[in-house]
Amino acid sequence: MEHFAPFPGAADLRGRPLVLGHRGASADAPENTLAAFRLAMLQGADGVELDVWRCATGEVVVIHDEDARRTAGAPLQISAAPLAELRALDAGAWKGAAFAGERIPLLAEVLEALPAAVVNVELKSRGRDPGLAAAVATIIREARAERRVVVSSFDYRLVAAFRSAAPELPVGLLFEGGHPWRLRTALATARLRPASLHPDRALVTPRRAARWRVRGLAVAAWTVDDPAEVARLARAGVTALITNAPGRTRALLEALTRSSSGGTPG
Repeated sequence: MEHFAPFPGAADLRGRPLVLGHRGASADAPENTLAAFRLAMLQGADGVELDVWRCATGEVVVIHDEDARRTAGAPLQISAAPLAELRALDAGAWKGAAFAGERIPLLAEVLEALPAAVVNVELKSRGRDPGLAAAVATIIREARAERRVVVSSFDYRLVAAFRSAAPELPVGLLFEGGHPWRLRTALATARLRPASLHPDRALVTPRRAARWRVRGLAVAAWTVDDPAEVARLARAGVTALITNAPGRTRALLEALTRSSSGGTPG
């Protein structure tokens, strides 16, 4: 069996998957903001999943889309906008008045704000910014967060670039159905030696999960909010659940753990 870097935090668990807030507690707070990340941890998440791009002035910012229209109301392309323009936007008001004034954060700020959290950093650039990987590696090292961060992407060119920039840090391969994902993922796994696979939840079966685990791979399924899916994937033995509602998902997992151990709620 091949040896891979461990998935951050997995060794500390007892009987349940890690719970990672998808863009933070995004069911309840504006996604990819400090408010959402802090709320995820308050709800009992083990960590968070987030998305990063580099803006025009070179900083690594946390946002999902190519532009700020959906979450901050401005049609600014992230890669073409300077940090000052992005920071002037309100990234929270769309989710409610209580979140007005939330800003698009820097990756460095999130790592500093969540010193005990596992953080899954998803690289985004649409092939236009190979330097993003090296910039993220530098930020992780400067934050001394090497033991709690895994870096993933759907773009395996970015995973390869990160692997070159930081061969000691764990990476994950994101994938979904609708593509020749079996062959593509198998080839990338052999070449890039990831710590984990990050499949769409629909692709995870008990047999596949077992086969991946035998190979030394962690399995982080996304995006898992439905209680039946939480239970199914926990029974399949996934390493982590990426969820919009980390508080509810954590409570479901704890109830499942009590049930399987014969315990009763306190």
